[in-house]
Amino acid sequence: MSASMFHVEPSTIARLSAGEWFTLTGDEGFHAATVQRLEPGEAVMLADGMGRLVHGTVVEATAKDALVIQVVAITEAPQPAPRLIVVQALPKGDRGELAVEMLTEVGVDVIVPWAASRCVVQWRGDKVERGVERWKATARESAKQSRRPRTPQLSALASTDDVVRLIRNTSPAWVLHEDGEARLSSVAVPPSGDIVLVVGPEGGVSPQELEAFAAAGADAVRLGPSVLRTSTAGAVAAGIVLSRTTRWA
Repeated sequence: MSASMFHVEPSTIARLSAGEWFTLTGDEGFHAATVQRLEPGEAVMLADGMGRLVHGTVVEATAKDALVIQVVAITEAPQPAPRLIVVQALPKGDRGELAVEMLTEVGVDVIVPWAASRCVVQWRGDKVERGVERWKATARESAKQSRRPRTPQLSALASTDDVVRLIRNTSPAWVLHEDGEARLSSVAVPPSGDIVLVVGPEGGVSPQELEAFAAAGADAVRLGPSVLRTSTAGAVAAGIVLSRTTRWA
């Protein structure tokens, strides 16, 4: 069984070195000591969400929310290449969190919530901050569960104009659309740099949005013969792209 991973603040493990002891406390300490009931000798990993990984061994649980760990080694995960950015239109209900969870598990590096014109759900007022924070929390938990040393970045809520600017500054950029001439599985994937995937809402990308994205340099691509829900299409597309890079080698 692979080692359990726990996320900690970067400053708490920045200066650790092999042989030192570290006490995991707070919510993560409680989960390790009380929920998982880790025992002496079991392997654990501490991640700062930015690529730094502390590999350790459990020494003892000193309280219900405190686990003492001996540091065995420290590694740095390489920067992702290419870096995958997914622009995700806002889904209905809790499907937004489902989309973020799946995108994180697959390996997406940046997630951009997008207020598309045909989104049934719209974040306004204080819903914007709450929505972004929910997505950030989901990304953190999913990164821990999937043992990712880097937590995906969650951007602010993007308008269509914001997405157009992102596309102009990034190549390649692909928009998932059932009328796309090329299949995503057939396009050339670069070995480095940034890639943008745009996932529309349940109602689809509007003609005006599609035209604006095309003018900015994006190509419309299709996945397959069936139309997927917005909450799952991004993860499927990301898997197709990443499987053709060395990141999944």
